[in-house]
Amino acid sequence: MGGHILVTGGAGFIGSHVCERLISSNEKVICLDNFNDFYNPQVKEDNIKDIIKNPNFKLYRASITDFDKVKDIFNKNKIDKIIHLAARAGVRPSFEDPWIYQETNIKGTLNILKLAKDFGIKNFISSSSSSVYGTNTEVPFSETMPTDNPVSVYAATKKSAEILCRAYHNNYDMNITVLRLFTVYGPRGRPDMAPHKFTEKIFNGEEIEVYGDGTSKRDYTYIKDVIDGIVAAKEKNFGFEIINLGNSKPIELKKFISIIENCLGKKAKIKQVGMQMGDVPITYANISKAKKLLNYSPKVDIEEGIKLFAEWFIKSKQSKKND
Repeated sequence: MGGHILVTGGAGFIGSHVCERLISSNEKVICLDNFNDFYNPQVKEDNIKDIIKNPNFKLYRASITDFDKVKDIFNKNKIDKIIHLAARAGVRPSFEDPWIYQETNIKGTLNILKLAKDFGIKNFISSSSSSVYGTNTEVPFSETMPTDNPVSVYAATKKSAEILCRAYHNNYDMNITVLRLFTVYGPRGRPDMAPHKFTEKIFNGEEIEVYGDGTSKRDYTYIKDVIDGIVAAKEKNFGFEIINLGNSKPIELKKFISIIENCLGKKAKIKQVGMQMGDVPITYANISKAKKLLNYSPKVDIEEGIKLFAEWFIKSKQSKKND
């Protein structure tokens, strides 16, 4: 029998979907997550409630920043592959507590890379972010563009993690694929992100804050499409590659809000505020490399994706009310 796939951040939004997909393919999964308080930890407990009793699923509650604890997990399990999704996320909070971003995204990634090297694990997928492109004005963003001009601490730490991955590949012949993810949304989406935050506030008749004039654009990418890309990458041995996973159809903020309004049948109460530090005017993925190397082809457009998210949101709200 083959070994386990370690999924760091495996109880988070993207991680829990990855774990579910792998288990549905009869893969053996180790989920590593520290259930921190960046948002309500119960959200993560709910994310994995359908798989926690599956015999192919092992859960370890620990932080990637704790080298000895994570080493113990490597010692106790045969790990073949690593999908490294654990990170401290969020652009604005990264200015408030930059140290925790450095600790998690840089030191934490270094810990996982070092252990992968020490235990002879050759297949490593690391998640990065569209934030590394900063305020590049040339669109769409391609992987060959310079990414040495970050506008947030978060972006700087994600770029640093990419460079560490490159160094480990160069020196230890590890197969490392870095996936730059573009604003992932969908059922179980993080409560601090715009799709969830806006949907909840519009649903409750509360005011939403719109940064700037509403013309900023984001390349929203539906969770199922991203999982397709991640799972495809785990089967490849590229040496070292950086690959964008986006939808490649940026949506203006005003349009995005109107789609949520249509799905909920409610109008948004909008409060306009200034652009926030670290914000960028547009994210827009060139996905030709993902198409070529991963046969990646996003299928869910923003209207369908927000409809699916809104349906999940209402259903989960009702089930909480009935508990």
